[in-house]
Amino acid sequence: MSEQASIAIDRRRFLVAATGVTIALAAPSILRAQEAAPTRRNISSFRTHEWQDHFDTLDKGIIISDTTTKVLQHWTADGEMRIYPTSVPLTDELTKRGYTEVVEKRRNPSWAPTPSMRERNPEWPARIAGGDPTNPLGTRALYLSWQYYRIHGTQDTRKIGRRSSNGCIGLYNEHIEEVFDRTPVGTRVKLI
Repeated sequence: MSEQASIAIDRRRFLVAATGVTIALAAPSILRAQEAAPTRRNISSFRTHEWQDHFDTLDKGIIISDTTTKVLQHWTADGEMRIYPTSVPLTDELTKRGYTEVVEKRRNPSWAPTPSMRERNPEWPARIAGGDPTNPLGTRALYLSWQYYRIHGTQDTRKIGRRSSNGCIGLYNEHIEEVFDRTPVGTRVKLI
């Protein structure tokens, strides 16, 4: 074996040995760092809002729905706040933002597609009765002062946490039932 080949092999052995020592020396600190780090479960995109940043008083209650983080916050008149995951509109063109209010509440609402939905999806039925398991409004709906916009339940739980609606804000049925029971007509709403 030539002297150059012997030197190359010795260098490789040295690098392998040195790398192993470095990893072995660093391993305890890596393990300690992993133990000390808190477990984060998708909280980096979660953001809550203070109602005072959007309204002057609680009045009958407030709902703020954040279409970016897909979260609805509901405050009752006495200041109790609860947070719910939501589905939001598929696109920004379908999203309406700003101030509105709850003008009507319905249990087991019937559903009919809007004229623009019928244009995009002519195969959709003209109406689905309340209580029908295929009804996209779920078990409860809060009708907003904006025509065709609702905060409602959904039978399809896969939609929650996603851009999946044609403009409305969707909640799990058990969540909309809770919000429905705690929300009087006249509750102010802001979609951001």
